[in-house]
Amino acid sequence: MRRTRWQIARYAGLGAAGIGAILLVIGPFIGEAISPETVLTVEPISYAGAIAVMVGLALVAGTYLFGRGGDKSGKTGVAHWSRLTQDYFDTFSHDMGRPFRRILGKEREVRARVEESGADVPDSVRSLMDEIEQQAPSFRLMLDNVRVLVELEDPEAESVMEPVDPAAIVRNITDRYFSLAADQGIDLSWWAEPQEFGLVYGDAAAIDHVVTNLVDNAMKFASAGIEIRITRNPSHYFIRVWDDGPGIPDSHQPHLFDRGWTPALAGRQEKNSSGLGLFIARTLCRRSGGDLAVESAMDRAGSASESSEADGHYTSMTVMLPLNQRAETSGESNGSGSLGRSS
Repeated sequence: MRRTRWQIARYAGLGAAGIGAILLVIGPFIGEAISPETVLTVEPISYAGAIAVMVGLALVAGTYLFGRGGDKSGKTGVAHWSRLTQDYFDTFSHDMGRPFRRILGKEREVRARVEESGADVPDSVRSLMDEIEQQAPSFRLMLDNVRVLVELEDPEAESVMEPVDPAAIVRNITDRYFSLAADQGIDLSWWAEPQEFGLVYGDAAAIDHVVTNLVDNAMKFASAGIEIRITRNPSHYFIRVWDDGPGIPDSHQPHLFDRGWTPALAGRQEKNSSGLGLFIARTLCRRSGGDLAVESAMDRAGSASESSEADGHYTSMTVMLPLNQRAETSGESNGSGSLGRSS
């Protein structure tokens, strides 16, 4: 297999360090044999060995920091440090998630016991339990968004491309949010055309992440209905998340995909969300050869869902991805594909 210049430099560094170590070991013996009455001959050999070791190790370290590693993944030093950051965050996410899962479990246990006993519970207590339940998906999504943001900082991270069923992914997301939507009085539905949608070649984690972002955002703004529609043409497929919320002002729409931007910033108000959802989603949609578009109206009837009663305001987010992402992204740098109104 052809070696890169960085691999050659690494091997040269290892060789220099090895030679230096040998000189350090044999220096005293060589010096004594050459000049038994003095140690002056030992010093240059030992110094040369020490310098060779330091230069060799520095060269090896440089290949890891600035060049391509010799492993199959070909990660750069930047990517290596990004992976370390990812590992640290995975540990942090686990440590954060464990107590949160315990809190959520206790909340559900209390709710079940209250329902069983039929006790008269103050409305404030029920409201608190509802708030914990409703914030659970958003908390998980927040951790996922930070994780994906870390992955985006790695310029050479590769997507996991495989045959996936986008309709099944949409169905699973709908199932996760169905109970929460029902509690909020929102009719959450989805449909696919054709009904047997079939497989596409793409990144399952990417599709799941972006659609989860879109549905979570729609839950915050919907009045009574959310609909997810998945369709296709000969080259692309489309996942459209529609809600009957108040709509997005035209002046805000160009900034929805800016990193960290939220409507609160426009009025210099306190941010109540990170503003990362749509930034992450559009970035990764584009890395997968697709795009993410918004359509919204505040005071006119538009392309609202046929199954919903629109009264003139809505927001529609549409993900467009190629049916064969491998073909679309060949020859390009594949970003880590985790594909979201900003959350």
